[in-house]
Amino acid sequence: MAPQHYDLIIAGMGCAGLSLAVRLSEEGLTAGKKILLVDREQKNTNNRTWCFWETGTGPFEDIVFRTWEKAWFHSSTFSSLLSLSPYRYKMIRGIDFYAHCMDRIHRDPAFEVKYEEVRTVGTVGGHATCSTAGHAYTAPYLFNSILFGKPDLKEGQFYLLQHFKGWIIRTDTPFFEPDKATLMDFRPHQGHGTTFVYVMPFSETEALVEYTLFTESLLDEQAYTEGLKQYLKEQLGLDRWEVVEEEFGIIPMTNYAFPRREGAVLNIGTAGGMTKASSGFTFRFIQKDTAAIVDSMRRTGNPFSGFGQGKRFRWYDSVLLHILSRKILPGARVFTDLFSKNPSRNILRFLDNETSIGEEVKILWSLPQWPFMKAGIREGMKLRS
Repeated sequence: MAPQHYDLIIAGMGCAGLSLAVRLSEEGLTAGKKILLVDREQKNTNNRTWCFWETGTGPFEDIVFRTWEKAWFHSSTFSSLLSLSPYRYKMIRGIDFYAHCMDRIHRDPAFEVKYEEVRTVGTVGGHATCSTAGHAYTAPYLFNSILFGKPDLKEGQFYLLQHFKGWIIRTDTPFFEPDKATLMDFRPHQGHGTTFVYVMPFSETEALVEYTLFTESLLDEQAYTEGLKQYLKEQLGLDRWEVVEEEFGIIPMTNYAFPRREGAVLNIGTAGGMTKASSGFTFRFIQKDTAAIVDSMRRTGNPFSGFGQGKRFRWYDSVLLHILSRKILPGARVFTDLFSKNPSRNILRFLDNETSIGEEVKILWSLPQWPFMKAGIREGMKLRS
């Protein structure tokens, strides 16, 4: 059977693929085109949330579920209610994001949606190719957000997992302060490795509580449940609660250089290096990348003059991964120093890769100097090689 041909293919209908499809449609770049969206299954459950900080309004402002202008940071040695100004911490629920994007896609006749498992993507004869269980597709360009497996790491590359289990809980009586989130709470036991909890209150009686770890391997299922129970009882002082929803996720934190372009294929999302290696944050970087891709297509006709993380920030990320992977310093110590010695707005700008070198020097100087200096030299030598 001959391959079906399209003007564009988007493989993967997660955050990156759907963000790109919506942006292309909103910017008028789908007119007269035939665009394939393909993924193995329809996303119609609230399987995750995206939390991020932002100034002003963003491209998905209409579906922001909750926002906070203040957030707590806790550790065993430091606690502070942080003012996030000029940022607001925002939450988008997965179910709202999927519904919003699919509504736009279904209203644009350029898009054709297929639910098939993508087996391979590649480039043949200058054209992008995509194969599924029973079909083959081609296009001048293909955007791929699918990770087909763990990458083959070279010596000196690090690969941690950010893994988390979250409960949306409901209490019988008012308990939470809806205008104050908890950005990071490192008071839970650190025996597994870097461990923290964040709390996003929706109302006085309802909140998302997320038990999160940065480690090399996953825990057994019961350990996440016990971590959540201990936090709710020991740190929040709750005796009774109802679990309304549950989510679980895994995000790679690695200094592996994911291939950005492979012939006519442009990798996007985590597959294209848009997950920040030192924090796991992805949503805002995807939006920056999506804007750059669309701008490139408008200016040049191709998507390749896009957005990158920047070599300087990749070095910073590698240094922290070096520190955490080799257990030189506990993550709780690093983040406590970071938040106790720097204005929160500078930290958020730094984690968004938007600081100046002068601001970065001040932030790095606030961290344990000798361990970070040694790790910085070693990681800097790798980037030069």
